[in-house]
Amino acid sequence: MAPTSTDQHLIDNYLDVLWMEKGLSRNTLDAYRRDLEALAIWAARENLALIGLGAADVQRYLARRFEQGVSTRSAARQLSCMRGLYRYLLRENRLVEDPIAMVENPKLGRPLPKSLTEMDVEALLNQPDTDSLLGLRDRTMLEVLYATGLRVSELVGLTLYQANLRQGVVRVTGKGGKERMVPMGEEAMSWLERFMREARPLILGAVQSDVLFPSRRARQMTRQTFWHRIKGYASQAGIEKPLSPHTLRHAFATHLLNHGADLRVVQLLLGHSDLSTTQIYTHIASTRIKALHAEHHPRG
Repeated sequence: MAPTSTDQHLIDNYLDVLWMEKGLSRNTLDAYRRDLEALAIWAARENLALIGLGAADVQRYLARRFEQGVSTRSAARQLSCMRGLYRYLLRENRLVEDPIAMVENPKLGRPLPKSLTEMDVEALLNQPDTDSLLGLRDRTMLEVLYATGLRVSELVGLTLYQANLRQGVVRVTGKGGKERMVPMGEEAMSWLERFMREARPLILGAVQSDVLFPSRRARQMTRQTFWHRIKGYASQAGIEKPLSPHTLRHAFATHLLNHGADLRVVQLLLGHSDLSTTQIYTHIASTRIKALHAEHHPRG
């Protein structure tokens, strides 16, 4: 079953407004679309329309989602997405009051990001066969990812013009269209220079492209493809910890803090707009925190 044409049109218009006003990534917009279309499909089955839902209807929908096994965090994300839609409808004078203003958000715990030890990262980085073109590309991508803390989507989207080898930085446009400059470090720089010299021209062949890390077909690699390759290398390295596409990003932040980096510097490097988003890493960077306490506290 699909949303009604009226609800589908409403969702499309709302997402177009989000894209124009907030510059959200395609991945974020796709997630919003899935959440809103799931709600619209449920509403159609109940002979309701999105614009006619009330608080009781939303609560029934969320209860149904919980019965289907949706996590509290996913439900909270869906509710947040709905709030945005109804605020948009209020602003456009399509509604006179917010139907879910009194619906409470599900209570969330704060999950700790899964992180790798420095030995885990070293083992992972050593897996690609750097005697092959794609292996050298993958090793370089892993080195840059760990050195910069980029999101996988930011990494695969890099162009030649965003990597400044002379200055040793990458210029990244992150969430909300915000730009940041991130240093790469000598190791990642060395691998990138080698890749640019030995592998990238041969991968591209006769194709002209500004993609920094092209696929075997000389196109921009998808984040799903690179994530699949990361999982393969992790398996080869014997890493059994649960992984996510942000695994090396989490390791980047945790290891920086363990080695004494300032939290606000890590915030800037990660591209977090709110320091509270970065503060979660203080819970897992305990090694450095305990050492600092022992070294500087009078009773440490």
